[in-house]
Amino acid sequence: MSDKKPISSVNDFVVRFANVNGSGSASANEMFARAILRHGVPVSPRNIFPSNIQGLPTWYEVRVTEAGHLGARGGVDMMVAMNPQTWDKDVAGIEPGGYLFYDSTKPMPSTKFRDDITVIGVPLTAITNSTYTDPRQRQLFKNIIYLGALSALLDMDPKLIEQLIGEQYKGKEKLLSSNVHALHLGRDWALQNLKCPIGLRVKKSDKVGDRIFIEGNSAAALGAVYGGATVCAWYPITPSSSVAEAFTAHCKKYRHDPETGKAKYAIVQGEDELASIGIVIGASWNGARAFTATSGPGISLMTEFIGLSYFAEIPAVIMNIQRAGPSTGMPTRTQQCDIIACAYASHGDTKHVLLFPEDPAEAFEFAAAAFDLAERLQTTIFLMLDLDIGMNHRLCRPLKWDDARQYDRGKIMTAEMLEEGRDFGRYLDVDGDGIPYRTYPGTHPTKGSYFTRGTSRDRYARYSEEGTVYADNMQRLVRKFETAQDLVPRPLQANAERPTKYGVIYFGSTSPAMDEAIGLLEARGHQLDRLRIRAFPFHSSVASFLAEHDFVYVVEQNRDSQLRQLIVNENGIDPVRLVPIVHYDGTPITARFIAKAIGDHQDHLKVTPLRKAVS
Repeated sequence: MSDKKPISSVNDFVVRFANVNGSGSASANEMFARAILRHGVPVSPRNIFPSNIQGLPTWYEVRVTEAGHLGARGGVDMMVAMNPQTWDKDVAGIEPGGYLFYDSTKPMPSTKFRDDITVIGVPLTAITNSTYTDPRQRQLFKNIIYLGALSALLDMDPKLIEQLIGEQYKGKEKLLSSNVHALHLGRDWALQNLKCPIGLRVKKSDKVGDRIFIEGNSAAALGAVYGGATVCAWYPITPSSSVAEAFTAHCKKYRHDPETGKAKYAIVQGEDELASIGIVIGASWNGARAFTATSGPGISLMTEFIGLSYFAEIPAVIMNIQRAGPSTGMPTRTQQCDIIACAYASHGDTKHVLLFPEDPAEAFEFAAAAFDLAERLQTTIFLMLDLDIGMNHRLCRPLKWDDARQYDRGKIMTAEMLEEGRDFGRYLDVDGDGIPYRTYPGTHPTKGSYFTRGTSRDRYARYSEEGTVYADNMQRLVRKFETAQDLVPRPLQANAERPTKYGVIYFGSTSPAMDEAIGLLEARGHQLDRLRIRAFPFHSSVASFLAEHDFVYVVEQNRDSQLRQLIVNENGIDPVRLVPIVHYDGTPITARFIAKAIGDHQDHLKVTPLRKAVS
């Protein structure tokens, strides 16, 4: 028995499943999360998996949160411990007063438990072995059996889970009935042998609303379809492969000619990342909207071609689903560690546009916008996702698209304009915004042609190594980058209830945890204005925000506070005024971590130093 009162909470707790990769648990665990959604209660799940195929530990965490907090909270209220290899670590992670659910077929020594938690044993293996003879069935149905037991313990409506099983195995009656049977094996055993429900309960609500449940990678891929992309070139790499896979699925649905059935797109798996970005640049030069999806190691390989896109001014879109580096790093762990690498990718003086979506809805919107920006600015645009957004399901607002929206193809010199006698210089700035006109191949039989090169040239694309000519071109590229400040998504600011001289800057997947942390900080008496950056180059409002506050915390998920470096570098800010709040162990940043780090620093600032007494 626990010597601490068990946690009691309705629609507000964290369940973590500890399994072995390849055991078939992923489907059951996701079904658990979806079943709670069917109760009308928001969830925020996270899949923590190894980079091998089978055998290593994997975890699946489900945060049940009627308040709608979608960031990781930190701590575990119930551990479903199905992996003996990680038992000690899993048990240690349970909150005092929490619950341990485990397979009690084989007895465990008392030293393997804790006195301050409630232990719930269910003989899952015994139940499974007495019902099934096939080894694979035993492995798979054991997961459904523990799902059934959890439904009783947490007071969940089994009909909603049956509904999900029905949808998953529609048309496969044998699989449907066998899964429902396994569900009730676990549920009936728990109801007959355990005290149900426990202190953690799921109660039907209506807090999900019209929000949808979708992975960021799938949303970004759909954004590419709506954004007009017709070419995708890629090379498999975790955690970006599902972008190309989702784009393929979306194109099969939306990009086939209804009359002929022919595909109106091209998806190419290159021999490596360098080939992939080369294909993208070639397709874009020919007038197609093209993109690639990759992660940090792929960016490293692509940098020479990225420099060509920048200097020759050819549109390209790169979706970077960031993971922990450097080198191979941790392929299946999340970070925001490619900020500097992408902002200044390639050798020489380069600067690139970065977009920072916070969730799948913005991933969809920013992916579509990236193609307009790439053609408007004639350069590479980076969509900076990460594993936490890309490979996890998230609740977000419905994806919306305006059918009247027109693609922005940028400054295109047409045959008619050339016939009128327009002065066409491929690198000629006629509007003062740094953006020249371009022509598509074959625009005119005799006019508008130019030589595309990665070497220095003059305003009319004629080869030149004259210093003044080179400097003129490089300065124009700076003007173009300055123009981009007003074209990219602007930062979003939210002010504290009371005036404060402290602020916080954050971006991307840190957003849900940061939004929740504000409430925790306010409970400690700390007021902060906050600014969510959504793109680089930084809009002028970033400099204004910095000027208005004595100290600004910069929250990010990397060791070197890369966004902070970028802010200092681009705005000439005294680094002392920017306080880094960094989290980089590969797990998603939590509201608790942010609130403690900022709160402790704020407490220190409020301490009045002792003065030496005058004798």
